[in-house]
Amino acid sequence: MRKPPKPKPLLQHADVPARSRPRKPRNPAQPNLPLDPMPDRIDPCLALLKSKPPKGRQWAFEVKWDGYRLAVHIEPNGVRILTRGGHDWTARFPAILAAAKRLPVSTAILDGEAVVFDERGRSDFGRLQQSLGGRGGKRTSREAVLMAFDLLYFDGRDLTGTELSARRHLLEGLVPAGGEDAIRLSEEIEADGEVLLRIACEHGLEGIIAKDRNSTYRSGRLGDWLKIKCVQSDGFLIVGYEKSTASFGGIGRLLLAARKGNELVYVGGVGTGFNERSADELREQMDRLIIAKPAVDTGRKRNAVFVRPELVAEIEYRAWTDDGKLRHSSYKGLREVQDNAGICEIE
Repeated sequence: MRKPPKPKPLLQHADVPARSRPRKPRNPAQPNLPLDPMPDRIDPCLALLKSKPPKGRQWAFEVKWDGYRLAVHIEPNGVRILTRGGHDWTARFPAILAAAKRLPVSTAILDGEAVVFDERGRSDFGRLQQSLGGRGGKRTSREAVLMAFDLLYFDGRDLTGTELSARRHLLEGLVPAGGEDAIRLSEEIEADGEVLLRIACEHGLEGIIAKDRNSTYRSGRLGDWLKIKCVQSDGFLIVGYEKSTASFGGIGRLLLAARKGNELVYVGGVGTGFNERSADELREQMDRLIIAKPAVDTGRKRNAVFVRPELVAEIEYRAWTDDGKLRHSSYKGLREVQDNAGICEIE
């Protein structure tokens, strides 16, 4: 393939190349622009769940990653890695920490998702949890990769009031596409939203994210970012389990609850998605929370053990039954308190 020709210099009269005027030395009396103070923490912008991708040129699309939301604060005196709930997990992600120190910037805040990939290159929440030692574990994860998708602060400037397209432009200059380091760019994908969602689902991905290119960075779930999932998933409180001698960890089914106003309501159970390790760890944690009477009315259950509703399980499901129970549900893992575990709310 031929190399592109080198650009020719602009010419003035008499074929003399045009030159910019020499820079004048800075007047010491002229004040410097003040730097924006670097915030200790920024509450994340959260994606609002929608059933279909939006239409319109203002929407940019990315893959939806299945992991832990992190903010990476790069400062002259070091790097801090904070969870969505503001907990310091710097020591638990040594590879991400090392990669952040190598970035060519003095101050920055990266917004992204820590993930662990499976053999097919898909983010796997269960593998991420195992790499950290399970829920409540204290291990460090050298496998985790930060998929960076936003830049909130850069070289002394607060970017939260800047539109997404400009923030992305700066992020792409800092974290180039196609990298193999522990901090990688979550790339925008030029495609129709419905086509991209279909392809994502065919490849076994969790879904896609749509972001308004013109939006500033606003904390909370305000509709500037949208998530469209291939399979529905939510956090549900574990209120008990049914014993089984034939299942991993002796867990036949988990008994689950969701929030309805200020109360908890029983939404059925889940008996798939466990492996031997995850079931053993889950059983150990549930057995520390055993109570005599159920926290919610689960109906008559055989061989049921009830627990205080403190553990939040991430559950995939296809639909709801007419009487408000989960259909075709599967256990994905336990959510962390540090990850601001959300609990499904029903009307």
